[in-house]
Formats: sequence, structure tokens, C-alpha cells
Amino acid sequence: MNLFRSEAHARRWELFNTDYESNLQPLSAWVERFSADRFRERIRPDYISWTKSLP
Repeated sequence: MNLFRSEAHARRWELFNTDYESNLQPLSAWVERFSADRFRERIRPDYISWTKSLP
């Protein structure tokens, strides 16, 4: 996940690894990904048993 202010900021980080360049995405892309039903269901009190019932 990109926790940097910008792509340029991430690239200036001394531990930046170009192998993971494709993971640099705007916040809107991460919001869309993590707002999927599968992620939102994690707040269920029975989440573990609920996932076992999925196909």
C-alpha cells in the first residue's frame, strides 16, 4: 500500500524497490479495492465461520 504523499515521494525513499512499482496506485484505487464486500464483511463477529461457508 502506498503510504507516501506522492509517487515522487515514494521513489525518493531510500528503500524503494522498483520490483513493486506496480503497487504505486492513487488512494482512490485502494479505496475501491478495500471497499469490496469481502473486506467490509470482516467486521462481522462470525467472520471466520462465515468465510468457511463461502464457496
